[in-house]
Amino acid sequence: MLGDIVNPYYLQVASFILINIILGVSIYITLATGQLSLGHAGFMSIGAYTSAILTLNYNVPIVLGLLIAALLTGLVGVLIGFPALRLQGVYLAIATLGFGEVIRVLFINWEGLTNGAVGIAKIPHMGREILQFSKDIGFDPGVLGLKNNQFTSLSVFLVLLIIAIVVIWFFIRQNNSRVGRAFASIKMDEQASEAMGINITYYKILAFGQGALLAGFAGGLYAHLTAYISPSDFDYHRAVEILIFAIFGGSEVIWGPIFGAVFLSAAPEFLRAVSEYRFMIYGALLVLMMAFRPQGIIDVNMLNRFKRKKKKKEGEHGS
Repeated sequence: MLGDIVNPYYLQVASFILINIILGVSIYITLATGQLSLGHAGFMSIGAYTSAILTLNYNVPIVLGLLIAALLTGLVGVLIGFPALRLQGVYLAIATLGFGEVIRVLFINWEGLTNGAVGIAKIPHMGREILQFSKDIGFDPGVLGLKNNQFTSLSVFLVLLIIAIVVIWFFIRQNNSRVGRAFASIKMDEQASEAMGINITYYKILAFGQGALLAGFAGGLYAHLTAYISPSDFDYHRAVEILIFAIFGGSEVIWGPIFGAVFLSAAPEFLRAVSEYRFMIYGALLVLMMAFRPQGIIDVNMLNRFKRKKKKKEGEHGS
């Protein structure tokens, strides 16, 4: 029976990994046009608080709350994108980091709406809502040999897995489209791209808006997975963590931040024995990466080598 193999703890860890994958893709989109942003923790917090407040205070369904949160965050991203066009490199990173901190301080001081530093508790939980819906239509998890907590953990994991797959599929398709080629051209040489007739302003703001929308959506999912959020969940460390997904895994291809998110999210589980030295180990890993592989673990050349090996094997089997 499923009840013997379904472990709620491991499913919850896997669910957090899937949310981090979505965050990894969100930073990849922004980096795809050469924009170094540290504001994704701020965008994530806007999505989380918007969805939490709508569902908790106004009885908005979770799905609708997530969509509104994502769209609102995307709009904020577009508004931030306009002044950000004047900045590049480290100046843009500092400006977006400042934006994230402003949002965090705003949530701390707006006690009437956000409950201040205490945070918001009793947010509708995705798994419990799915469980209630299942019972309302006459489905009992016991039929599958699952307890209620096992069913909620499994259902949340499956929903997040589907969402992550759809997000990855969409942006892989975008990369192979006119939009993706424009992003790559702007990242390679902005002035040459403009000379070729590419609308730099449009595509940079599009990338910023898409990255913000996705980060806000991930924030909403995070709120409905933990059922509790506070401003400390979206501080400077969260912004750096999201950026490290891309730095460690590689920002040239979409699989880089995905690998970085999976590895760095799962690593704490394997480093429990030396948990007090975890951040020292992270720091050492990043120093080694910068010294020996600054492009990250996964890059275009690595993917091309895999493709060539695959074609060679297929050719050998064919002959």
